[in-house]
Amino acid sequence: MSEMMAFNEQFVQNKDYQSYVTDKYPDKKIAILTCMDTRLVELLPKALNLRNGDAKIIKNAGAVLTQPFGSAMRSLLIAIHDLDVQEVLVIGHHGCGMTNLDADQMIKKFLDNGISEEVLMTLENSGIKMKRFLKGFDSAEEGVMHSVNMIRKHPLVPAHIPVHGFIIDSTTGRLELLHDGYGSRDLKQEKGRVLPVVPFD
Repeated sequence: MSEMMAFNEQFVQNKDYQSYVTDKYPDKKIAILTCMDTRLVELLPKALNLRNGDAKIIKNAGAVLTQPFGSAMRSLLIAIHDLDVQEVLVIGHHGCGMTNLDADQMIKKFLDNGISEEVLMTLENSGIKMKRFLKGFDSAEEGVMHSVNMIRKHPLVPAHIPVHGFIIDSTTGRLELLHDGYGSRDLKQEKGRVLPVVPFD
């Protein structure tokens, strides 16, 4: 931490921030939901030719939306309705830690790190089902398409917003298109009926 603080002091004093100055509106009018994996911190923006100010980037474990009204979905809605985002990209990656995540092993790690069984039981009794909360997915592709579908079917996402799905190679940065959102914008509504939003389970 002290090294970071010392670097930050020099960064500000040297005015190194000047080349990054922009505003809150994304120049490329896109929002990206992607994974928090450390391999993507610099690789993903470079692989997409993104500079500071180009995109809203929202990160979580696996680029998976676990509920339609959680914090990641809220961020996307704010980006669309308040920050002029006009396209959404969901980008998962090969070798994601959320693939086949073992909920039982995670619970064991909680216990090993000093979380009491009483706390876990209290959470379970209050409606937070840990095995569901910690559930991963069978493949990165499955996780991406789950999130794409949740965004597309969300009642607060306008029908004209395209939602694309990609997998990125976390070594080379190569993108693989899973879903082209341009062809599905008109599928948001079916005979005037808003499609249901299905939580991840």
